[in-house]
Amino acid sequence: MAVRVNPGQVSVTIPDPKSVDLAIQSRFSARAFLPKPVEHALIAEMLAVAARAPSGVNTQPWKVYVLQGAALQRLVDRVCAAHDLVYREPARAKDFPRDYDYYPLQWPPVYLDRRRENGWGLYGLLGIGKADKDKMHAQHQKNYRFFGAPVGLMFTVDRALAAGSLVDYGMFLQCIMIAARARGLHTCPQAAWNDFAPLVREVIGAGESESVVCGMALGYLDPNDPVNSFDAGRVAAEEFTHWLSD
Repeated sequence: MAVRVNPGQVSVTIPDPKSVDLAIQSRFSARAFLPKPVEHALIAEMLAVAARAPSGVNTQPWKVYVLQGAALQRLVDRVCAAHDLVYREPARAKDFPRDYDYYPLQWPPVYLDRRRENGWGLYGLLGIGKADKDKMHAQHQKNYRFFGAPVGLMFTVDRALAAGSLVDYGMFLQCIMIAARARGLHTCPQAAWNDFAPLVREVIGAGESESVVCGMALGYLDPNDPVNSFDAGRVAAEEFTHWLSD
C-alpha cells in the first residue's frame, strides 16, 4: 500500500500561536444570534478544516446535516411542537426515546454542584426563578430554535460504531467551533436535541442506522443580548492536572 505524505503538514509552523489560543479561549456557548446570513462557502470551508480532526484508525465517523432557511424552520416547528406537548403531558416523553444518555442518572456531588451553578447562574441572569416553570420552558425551547441562529447543524453517527467514536466526534465538533471563531462566528453545541432524536431523524432525512449525537447553532453573535454576557467559568488547570515524573 502506498504511503501518502503531505509535506505541508510536516513543515508548517504557526506564525502566531496566540491567535490559536485566542480562538479557543474566546469560544463559548452563545445563546442569542443575529439574523445575518452565513455564506454557504464559509460553512463549507469550516467543515473542510474540521475534516482534519483525528479519529481512531481514521474512521472519520461524522455525518453533518446543514440546515438553513425553510429546512431549518421545519425542524424548529416540529420539535418545538413536540417540546410543548411533552411540557403539557410529561408521559409523552416516551414517544421520543433518546439515542444515548448524555448525562448520568445519578450525579456525583462535584459535577452536580457545577451543573447547578451553571443552570441557576444563567437563569438568574435572565431573571428566571425556581418557580417560573413556564419561563424555564420557554428558555429551554430556545435550544430548539437554535437561539435564533441562521444555521443549524445536526450531527449523527453510525449506530454500529462504539463509544470511542463519540470521543472522535468531540474533537471534530471542537474543530468546527474553533474554525468558526477564527472567522468571526460563534456557536452553541446542543445536547438538547437528543431528547427528540427520532423526530430529528425524520425531519432531516437521517436513516435509522444513524444515532443523533447533538446539534449546533452557528452564526453571528448578538452582542446586545444580556444572555451572551454569561460566563460559565472553568476550574484552573492546576485542579485537574497531575504531574508525574518519578
